Amino acid sequence: MKTIITNATVITMNEQNEVILSGAVAFEGSKLVYVGPTPEDLSAYDEVIDGRHKYILPGLINTHGHAGMALLRGYADDLPLQQWLEDKMWPMEAQFTADHVKWGTHLSIVEMIRTGTTTFVDMYDHMGVVGQAVAETGMRARLCRGIIGLCSEAEQQAKLQDAVSFAKEWHLQADGRITVMMAPHAPYTCPPDFIRQLVDKAEELDLPMHIHMSETQFEVEQNVKDYGARPVAHLEKLGVFNRPTLVAHAVHLTDEEIDILANYQVRVSHNVISNLKLASGVAPVPKMLEKGIRVSLGTDSSASNNNLNLFEELKLAAILHKGVLNDPVAVPAEQALRMATRYGADGVFQSEQLGSLEVDKQADLIMLDANQAHFHPVQHPISHVVYAANGRDVTDTIVAGKFLMRNRELLTIDEEKAIYEANRLFDQLKR
Repeated sequence: MKTIITNATVITMNEQNEVILSGAVAFEGSKLVYVGPTPEDLSAYDEVIDGRHKYILPGLINTHGHAGMALLRGYADDLPLQQWLEDKMWPMEAQFTADHVKWGTHLSIVEMIRTGTTTFVDMYDHMGVVGQAVAETGMRARLCRGIIGLCSEAEQQAKLQDAVSFAKEWHLQADGRITVMMAPHAPYTCPPDFIRQLVDKAEELDLPMHIHMSETQFEVEQNVKDYGARPVAHLEKLGVFNRPTLVAHAVHLTDEEIDILANYQVRVSHNVISNLKLASGVAPVPKMLEKGIRVSLGTDSSASNNNLNLFEELKLAAILHKGVLNDPVAVPAEQALRMATRYGADGVFQSEQLGSLEVDKQADLIMLDANQAHFHPVQHPISHVVYAANGRDVTDTIVAGKFLMRNRELLTIDEEKAIYEANRLFDQLKR
């Protein structure tokens, strides 16, 4: 079926950041077939949707998170990262079964669909149920079996085999909406030889790498103490960056490290709210962008954020660096929106398919209700999206040409059941 949405403000996020007033977007199957002014003749289309008073833009891309951890939202707030992880998160997560991860993921997917995220990166355990949730709900995701290597060699090998089996089973499944990466948790939670093994498997399977890196000053200092090098040099030596790599956080970087990341074309997921809430620091995003590094946006988990509303990351990424650097143009609105769209597509290594509204790209798009006071007067639509809009303004979410939410009604997932099961399973955990 050929569908066209007409009379909307279309924010394409193409190379020119083109905005089309009274524009139209059409899709057939999973792909975009027209982006431009609203045509006078609509007879070629099977379905015509009036997008008057709507903004249409590419679906947002969340490049780092742990969807199953939605069950721990609000459980342990206002703590330093290591205490939060070791005393609170890890003991709770040790009790998680596949059922906990399943319903935590469903809860997260409800939230992402409602707030305009169409693609997300997930690093966790019990990834088969995450893959199933993505397949059933119509979302798009880059999934990783996250691996902590602080265990016996036998346990390491079991985790490695689990990651390999997951990759072989799920990569390019759900009509290509599911892709996979190999994911050692972090340099300080995986011994060097184990990371090398994961790199070798990524090479063998032709998959990218995803890893937490330089999130806290403590982590950097611990890496120097344990291995005689800061995390960037350490991972470079281990061959991680020889694979296409997406690192999460990258908060504590020197200028030399930024040059190394740029040289290897390493992608960075900027998790601004999680980093601020855990007092991990502020990543040098303007410096990275200046060097050509593709910096995208991630929420991290609902346990450290505490939501998956990427519009909040979008606004804060645009304004935080202005304040820190006393520079009002440090991250302009257009660049911030690129981080949530085009650079997000780079972050998941799918820039040919995602990140902008252009013919032959995937029909992943969202619609916002712009007939509200905070979108007026009509000035600069990109500015309004970045500085005034919120995820609650999203009315429609479309992935691969399929409506996951239409007129704010979820079509592929049972929100009431997800909420019920998440509460039931959390109540069973020993706290």
